[in-house]
Amino acid sequence: MNVVVRIDAAELHYTPLNRMVRAAVRDGEKEIVIDNVLGQRFIADGLVGEVVITVNGVPGGDLGMFMRGPMLVVHGNADHAPGNTMDGGTIVIHGSAGDAAAHSMRGGKVFVRDDVGYRGGIHMKEYEEKHPCLVVGGTARSYLGEYMAGGIVLLLRLGETGPFVERGIASGIHGGEVYVRGEVDPGCLAVGAKVLPFEEAHRERIRPLIEEFCRYFGNDPAPLIVADYTRIGPASARPFAGKYTWE
Repeated sequence: MNVVVRIDAAELHYTPLNRMVRAAVRDGEKEIVIDNVLGQRFIADGLVGEVVITVNGVPGGDLGMFMRGPMLVVHGNADHAPGNTMDGGTIVIHGSAGDAAAHSMRGGKVFVRDDVGYRGGIHMKEYEEKHPCLVVGGTARSYLGEYMAGGIVLLLRLGETGPFVERGIASGIHGGEVYVRGEVDPGCLAVGAKVLPFEEAHRERIRPLIEEFCRYFGNDPAPLIVADYTRIGPASARPFAGKYTWE
């Protein structure tokens, strides 16, 4: 029989809340539900293992930071930097997320049903078999993919028409890829970024992410799979090299 641990976070400071969550994981619990969350920070930070944590409400910043393994499901919006430096696992947000979603993420996946704020995917990186992914169903604000060193940012722009127009796209990118459904205003590409060919091999690369996104949020994957995407990557491995050399 599956036992679900329920925690009422109403008027509970984030420190005792996170202690309760960590204690449940240490006890071997596999399913935790946290109700009435309102701004508590650092939920599931540093957790390791196979556990599903459902967050009902709006968690504060750095959700799942340093996490390695668990699955977090948020029924609500999330504050800044969900998935910050995450090493593994999955975060599914049934709403929007604030600035710097997936900041410095180095493994695992973050799925956001709606929109993200500024600097989504900033400084994402990859190492050996770790290839982090940020998938956003709606749109994103400026500096998407800034300083990326690895991984994939996929922007589906559900319901959006016309070219994607946000400044500073992939500023300083030196690894990884940004995929945007539809066209991207060329004037919004930042220093070090360029549009790369989008071929069938790249469509197959993002297909599993599209299908997984649609499983979580109930969308039809077919039109998203066959859609046209703009693929953005680094123009060089050292986009700012000229700023630090003198002749």
